[in-house]
Amino acid sequence: MLPESAKPYLLNAVYQWCVDQGHTPYILVVVAYPGVSVPSGYEKDGRMILDVSPRACHSLSMADDWISFNARFGGVARTVDVPMAAVAAIYAAETQEGIGFADPEIPTTPPPSRERGAVENADTSSGKPERPSLRVVK
Repeated sequence: MLPESAKPYLLNAVYQWCVDQGHTPYILVVVAYPGVSVPSGYEKDGRMILDVSPRACHSLSMADDWISFNARFGGVARTVDVPMAAVAAIYAAETQEGIGFADPEIPTTPPPSRERGAVENADTSSGKPERPSLRVVK
């Protein structure tokens, strides 16, 4: 199934450009969006900036609907899952060049494939359904 928007393609393009230029790709995530699974305590004003560079995260998967990867937060390895709709921007940390998106409208009902809850703790990974994924390969 193809995505309804160009967002996954644009995110992948800016990500690849950042990596090719030796920049650090950051994504800005709206943590209140249903299905976002990030460690708590790192968000500011309901948003969280995540370093998705190859040196900062492992097993990065940027699929049509989801971004997921493993990273360390405070020295503890965590899994991060972000619905594509929750991404508000992707940009290079060094130059601030990238692309921003309209703030996502928070749905009144959670996605059918995810458990209820706006922000899930990343270390509670039980019960997550499997979903197709793609890996970024250099």
